[in-house]
Amino acid sequence: MSASQIQTQDFLVELGTEELPPKALKTLSGAFTSGIEQGLKDAGLNFGAVVSFAAPRRLAVRIAALEAQQADQEETIYGPPANIAYDAEGKLTKAAEGFAARAGATAADLKTGDNGKLMIQRTIKGKSTVELLPAIVQNSLDKLPIPKRMRWGSSRVEFVRPVQWLVMLFGNDVVDGEVLGLKAGNTSRGHRFHAPAPVVLNAPSEYESKLRAAYVMADFDERAALIKEQVTAAGKKLGGEAIIGDDLLNEVTALNEWPVALAGSFDESFLRVPPEALVSSMKEHQKYFHVMKDGKLMPNFITIANIESKDPAQVISGNEKVIRPRLSDAAFFWDTDRKHPLASRFPKLENVVWVNGLGSVADKTRRISALASKIAERLGADEVLVQRAAHLCKNDLVSSMVGEFAEMQGLAGKYYAEHDGEPADVAAAMVEQYMPAFAGDALPATTTGTLIALADRLDSLVGLFGIGQIPTGSKDPFALRRASLGVLRILVEKQIDIDLGDLIGWALESGWSAELKADTKATLVEYMLDRFSAWYADEGIPAGVFQSVRALAITNALDINRRVQAVHQFGKLDAAEALAAANKRVSNILAKNGGDKVVANVSANLLQQAEEKALAEQVAAKQQAVAPLMAKGDYSAALTELAGLRAVVDSFFDNVMVMADDEAVKNNRLALLKQLQGLFIGIADISLLQG
Repeated sequence: MSASQIQTQDFLVELGTEELPPKALKTLSGAFTSGIEQGLKDAGLNFGAVVSFAAPRRLAVRIAALEAQQADQEETIYGPPANIAYDAEGKLTKAAEGFAARAGATAADLKTGDNGKLMIQRTIKGKSTVELLPAIVQNSLDKLPIPKRMRWGSSRVEFVRPVQWLVMLFGNDVVDGEVLGLKAGNTSRGHRFHAPAPVVLNAPSEYESKLRAAYVMADFDERAALIKEQVTAAGKKLGGEAIIGDDLLNEVTALNEWPVALAGSFDESFLRVPPEALVSSMKEHQKYFHVMKDGKLMPNFITIANIESKDPAQVISGNEKVIRPRLSDAAFFWDTDRKHPLASRFPKLENVVWVNGLGSVADKTRRISALASKIAERLGADEVLVQRAAHLCKNDLVSSMVGEFAEMQGLAGKYYAEHDGEPADVAAAMVEQYMPAFAGDALPATTTGTLIALADRLDSLVGLFGIGQIPTGSKDPFALRRASLGVLRILVEKQIDIDLGDLIGWALESGWSAELKADTKATLVEYMLDRFSAWYADEGIPAGVFQSVRALAITNALDINRRVQAVHQFGKLDAAEALAAANKRVSNILAKNGGDKVVANVSANLLQQAEEKALAEQVAAKQQAVAPLMAKGDYSAALTELAGLRAVVDSFFDNVMVMADDEAVKNNRLALLKQLQGLFIGIADISLLQG
């Protein structure tokens, strides 16, 4: 059947289940849809628009204009050459008979092709789509990203949750097939409470309307938009602004088939508790949206009910009763913790193991204090503030508040430090020690917080590398890649001009209970500087730019970044490509003629040609011009100055033979090239800009 004769129909598949994991619903839906699309493409079936549906108890996909049958395919199979396929009498040899047997053909099907080989030409009839669909759906489900599958009852079938029903319609007809042990039908199910009766679907186009009539809004994005609209309106009605985070919105959308927003309240006395703890109670435990007004938390919440209640006041009252004990716990922890100064908790850290073999959290804070103090001394920062912040920085880990609300780590310390009358910078450092927490996160605002954040990460990196806990592949249980990037960002963006090797060396001297590996410093420096590759790739800076600086074996992160940015800007100049090529040529010539042994002393008496004299004059002039720029680290200005060498360098290579017959002249020209190379190599090896 030709492609033009193939009919199309809409296809609908819906898998009904027990409530699916809400945080995974969007991912599962996307993977299910993609798997079916790929399966249809692999089968050579064309189709139109694809729509995904995902609700707490169902995953569904509808595909428009799906071809009803695969197109017939013409196949040509080649076998042995004709001179081997036939014997002297013109009969088929065993080689030819074997070829025919393997292809399921007879002698009459064999022909000789233009290439002189035996061949079989045949038409492979396309299969009907309904034959293929069950396997395509099953294959997509088998490949879903499910960390752990479960079984139920006596069934051997495995899935993320027990499956309950299966709808597969091709046009108006039920697809005859089985998936996950379920026989396909045309019966779905509505809302568990509003419309528990079966929902019969006669065509894929009826899906949304019939489910909506049964109090199920199957489209995930439509439900999310409705929830956002309802919550926003409820917040405005309360006189504030409902805070709608994407993660909570997606989770609540995945929990409700028929969302209805309801606003409740709690006792204003709870507002004495840090707002982050109250929000955590509402958001993490109850999935409530909180409401803000003028930057302050209001004593209200907005919940999403999965039912259209005839008595919403009763539903609100029930939610208010549920949240009160949660908030009471937070208030109790807040009041109890403040009865004891934050500093008094330090002894408890002696009993909290940081990492096996690397001592307690108390040991870690002592090392942080020692390292941060050294950095403060180098930078002229307030060592007293740094030492106090280091002593307090982990104490909230043994507070009741953090024990119950782990996300309050750091924040609780800040509030308790403020309550105890600690200096503002010390209190701020309780939170800032964890900054940046993720890519693009803000850096610490205070110097004290900056040094604690830097020392904490360096201590973790040195200790864990020292006992061999080095990230490999996708495994990074201690988030050392993130810690490395955090250190680099702090050093670069806070303009901290201290060599990374010095920082790691100081961290190694901070007093470790374990014997760290001898190569820790070298390994860690290389590892951390390699993180710059991803950093610059994200900024759109070519890899060769970083490699040109990396080749100089510089280990000062701030200096590396200044050079990389300068080289990147230089690379945009018209002269850059020619000078990079010239530097590569210079490197190759010097490498073949002694390299490091070549002395950069040029004798004016041995300069013979006008072009080499001009180059020598320009090199000498540029040495004078860039020296003060290099002294203050203005690499961009220095490279811009050196870009002016392009014409004289091009003229030199066009007209001067470096490898002259006269040994003295040759060596003098090599010395001149050594000087030229030295001008650039003081900033970067720009020869590496050449691919």
